[in-house]
Amino acid sequence: MKFISQYKLILLVAIFFATFYNLSFFTNVISTYEPVGQNILYICSLAIVLVSFTVFLFTLLSSKYTTKPLLIIALMVSSFTAYFMDTYRVVIDDEMIRNSLQTNLSESSDLFSLQLVLYVLVLGVLPSYFIYKIKIDYRPFKKELFFKIGTLLISLSFIVITILVFSKFYTSFFREHKPLRYHVNPIYWIYSTGNYISKTMNNGPIVVKQIGLDAKIQKTTDEVDKKELIIMVVGEATRADRFSLNGYKKETNPLLKKEDIINFPNFYSCGTSTAQSVPCMFSIYNRDTYDYKKGITTQNVVDVLINTKEVKVLWRDNNSSSKGVADRVDYEDYRTNKNNTICDDECRDEGMLVGLDNYIQKNKDKDILIVLHQMGNHGPAYYKRYPKAYEKFTPVCETNQLEQCTQEEVSNAYDNAVLYSDYFLSKTINFLKPYSKDYETAMVYMSDHGESLGENGLYLHGMPYFMAPDEQKHVASFMWFGEGDIKEDIDVEKLKSYSDKKFSQDNLFHTLLSFFEVETDVYKKEMDILNDAKKSH
Repeated sequence: MKFISQYKLILLVAIFFATFYNLSFFTNVISTYEPVGQNILYICSLAIVLVSFTVFLFTLLSSKYTTKPLLIIALMVSSFTAYFMDTYRVVIDDEMIRNSLQTNLSESSDLFSLQLVLYVLVLGVLPSYFIYKIKIDYRPFKKELFFKIGTLLISLSFIVITILVFSKFYTSFFREHKPLRYHVNPIYWIYSTGNYISKTMNNGPIVVKQIGLDAKIQKTTDEVDKKELIIMVVGEATRADRFSLNGYKKETNPLLKKEDIINFPNFYSCGTSTAQSVPCMFSIYNRDTYDYKKGITTQNVVDVLINTKEVKVLWRDNNSSSKGVADRVDYEDYRTNKNNTICDDECRDEGMLVGLDNYIQKNKDKDILIVLHQMGNHGPAYYKRYPKAYEKFTPVCETNQLEQCTQEEVSNAYDNAVLYSDYFLSKTINFLKPYSKDYETAMVYMSDHGESLGENGLYLHGMPYFMAPDEQKHVASFMWFGEGDIKEDIDVEKLKSYSDKKFSQDNLFHTLLSFFEVETDVYKKEMDILNDAKKSH
């Protein structure tokens, strides 16, 4: 095999990246700038800038010991990112990287397909093998440095000259169409990886800031208070507009509609992924101020409840994990049949209800919060999320390759999963009903985020919040109150009168404190959904 200079190799790989790994990018560019007239020149100029910038970046990092490893890593990772961007139209930002790293093996297997194997083989393994085998001609240090500087200057010149020649276009491109750059492969995932490391790495051990140390349960002197028994169900990827309670044309809530629930049709998530939304909804921070480091270094609302010394908290998880929320409370994994007694093709959410009677009996002298984290509507294999008995809407998409199915088939599979959640949520309510004689009982349901089902070519979730469609942010949520003392404290009809107001996961922290009648400086009544319905007002 002939020798080749490392800079010529970098140029060839950069052209290869622009040609075969950026279908998502150029598809989005073409949908924004119709390829007619001068726009054709503009689109071609983007290819020149993309190749030049890729050459500049890898040349900057090149050396005798880094060029081959960096190119091989970039090709392998980019083959995966190309597949997911082309197939599901997702964006690989720092939160998507976090979500991917926190996904378990079972969830990851739902994403496996023959098409993914072909992408990795053709765009990853084969070109990587070529680079591994090719012989690079490394010149003496001074000569190599001269060529390196020359390559950097030439590639930078191409970038600057192209942008100056088409300055009007690039002014529009950078100012008005920023989201387009999120589809550039491999540049954006490389940037996002750096961003993820910056946001995640800590200097030294994690120190968790304590909050709500003054928390205490309000006591009444004229009667013996019943203990609280609250179940909080954290849903997965359930859109508000797929609840028939919210006017959806298909009957996806046949059981919940029979219950006296307070539905919140205008409820919004903190993020568009589980890794972002779950810790955010339980945190003291709102969506605008929350970030990963704040989340892991600050106690959350379940910690504040524990600080009262009068509340027991149990977290049962049939999803990937609690994302750090339950690190300091009782936690049980229900993803396998080790704990979950209701498993077929996969372990079902309703299995999390089994054995709760024992926990309640064991802690009968305490207030109790039980959090159930659903598998829910986790995609893309929606057809796996429900037993066959709940396959009411047909035909269904029975593959994780959603783009190979019609939108009706994708919707039907997703809606069947919502139907099974309706059954599980109704079963949870009926589990609580007998306890209403001895406890103040309630259930809170809140999905972590929504889901795209092919609208505008988008699937799944995880888009950056500012550019995410409503389907990924507008989530299903409701409450249920047991008969008895709790309804003496909360005017349910009053709550229903303003339940269509816009609420978000920012409200959960303060609302949970309100359920348990906790007094603490960190409680804000203006953020408490129940506040205006309290009969003491």
